[in-house]
Amino acid sequence: MNAIVRRLRERRRCGERGAISAFVVGITVTLLAVAGLVVDGGNALNARMQLADEVEQAARAGAQAIDQGALRNGGRVVINESQARARATSFLVQRGYTVTGFAIDGTSVTVSARDTVAAQLLTLVGVGDFTVNATATAEAQSQ
Repeated sequence: MNAIVRRLRERRRCGERGAISAFVVGITVTLLAVAGLVVDGGNALNARMQLADEVEQAARAGAQAIDQGALRNGGRVVINESQARARATSFLVQRGYTVTGFAIDGTSVTVSARDTVAAQLLTLVGVGDFTVNATATAEAQSQ
């Protein structure tokens, strides 16, 4: 009887061999994915906020391109479109961003841009880059 009990115990142990290794591998991959979300997600959020700040500055630079002649002669605030576009675009291009939109509506200048953030840890699970976008509007005013 003791021999039968021993053989049953041995079979049970053999059937579970390697189970803990598979568990450890699974947990490790999961922890790497979570760490990747924290690190790369944080980098993407940081890049998005920085892009939003830069786009706001570009919109302000464009809104400062007021047609001085119209302001002096008629007291009207009119934006010089070509100058506003040049200011906003050069501001963003100098900082390495891709300008995706520019519009003038009355005395408002709206600028949109895009940036790409490279993933660091998530590349281990097949995620390459993050694309972040931002849009901002600035209003031209006479002082």
